[in-house]
Amino acid sequence: MRVTQAAAPRWTSARASWHTPVLGVLACATVALAPMEGYLFEVHGQLAKVAPALLAVAWVVIRVRERRAPNAHPVHAVLALFAVVLLASAAVHAGGRFTVDYTVRWLPFLLLTVIIADIAARELPIRLLLGAAAAGATAAAGSALYAMFAEGQPRASGPVEDPNDLAYFLVVAVPMLIAVLPARPPTPPLSTTASVSRAAPTLGTMVPSGRWAVIGVRVVAVLAGATLVAGAMATLSRGGFLALTAAVGWLLLRRVLPLRVLAGALAVVALIGALAMSLAGPALAKALGEKSFIAGSNVDARELRWQAAARMLAENPVLGVGPGGFRSDYAAASHNAEVGEQTPVAHNMYLEVAAELGLPGFLLFIGLLVLAAVATERALRASRDRRPMVAVQAALIAVAVASTFLSQQYYLPLWLLIGLAVAAESRLHERRGSADAGAPGDQ
Repeated sequence: MRVTQAAAPRWTSARASWHTPVLGVLACATVALAPMEGYLFEVHGQLAKVAPALLAVAWVVIRVRERRAPNAHPVHAVLALFAVVLLASAAVHAGGRFTVDYTVRWLPFLLLTVIIADIAARELPIRLLLGAAAAGATAAAGSALYAMFAEGQPRASGPVEDPNDLAYFLVVAVPMLIAVLPARPPTPPLSTTASVSRAAPTLGTMVPSGRWAVIGVRVVAVLAGATLVAGAMATLSRGGFLALTAAVGWLLLRRVLPLRVLAGALAVVALIGALAMSLAGPALAKALGEKSFIAGSNVDARELRWQAAARMLAENPVLGVGPGGFRSDYAAASHNAEVGEQTPVAHNMYLEVAAELGLPGFLLFIGLLVLAAVATERALRASRDRRPMVAVQAALIAVAVASTFLSQQYYLPLWLLIGLAVAAESRLHERRGSADAGAPGDQ
């Protein structure tokens, strides 16, 4: 009996020891590979779904074995209600051309939000997932820039087929780099006595090495940030530029972006731009001219689509036109305004969600964003290190701005940020609960 009792904790600990690495590898792979889905699709049409599917299976199996449910949060209730509205709208419009495909696209993101929120609250550091997202986006930016100059493409693309969608991934990842920057090591006081200096010679050797490590990480972050910004600029996405401006402005407003880091990143971006002009000046000038030429027509097309989305919502306010219904109903709703585009997206996440899922779905969707913003602010006020939560806030702002011009509800960054916001607030509640349990009054 004594042997069994002594062995049980070790077995439980050993079992738990492999849970975290498995979930960590799969979660980081899911996050890092999301900006590379274009390349994955070229290899196999289902390859981009492998990492998320394995993560979901592993999470379910582990939580069932542990008999542990995710910590309750208001976001879970909103996600559940949103899923009900989604399925109800899909059932009403079951005969739609894209209904099944888009319903299947929605549901995994809702589940992934719950999974990310749970594992980031229990097993994985929030910084790790932010770093994985930033690393994947940086790799995508670098490969897109290389393909642009090596293959003569007019705009950066490839990792994601549409340059505007690629810009979305890159811009949202820029604030995430702030979360992985190390804090500056404390400088030892200059007024130390000779006896103290002689008694602790190792202190003098440790501080410079710590500083060099900090400098090294900051240099890597500057290079990564410059690559992300250069890649986003190379997509020639105006919505991406506005989103980047808003995100960087928020980082400066909350005083978490060191001016030296910003200046270094801008200098590297300027260097990349000068190098690009020297190597491919005529091609870049041609691309900018083409972008300026079609800019007016793009504005007109988006105005037509926004009007069509508003018309669909007005005619179907309860359950909308169904998942994917904007694409199938656009020609009729717009009175065939775009002959060359019969099944486009709305290029506005908010109007597209409202048109397809009605007012209930739209309000629940906005509720997710509001709850995420509130959760980050609560966690921020109780955090000693403000950078991770400010980074999440800035990335959410980038999502909100970019999605005014793009349909981004089917891409991971939005759902990753909601999950991380929930995880941060869950961690806060757990710390407060532990503190209360350890208080003398409770004891």
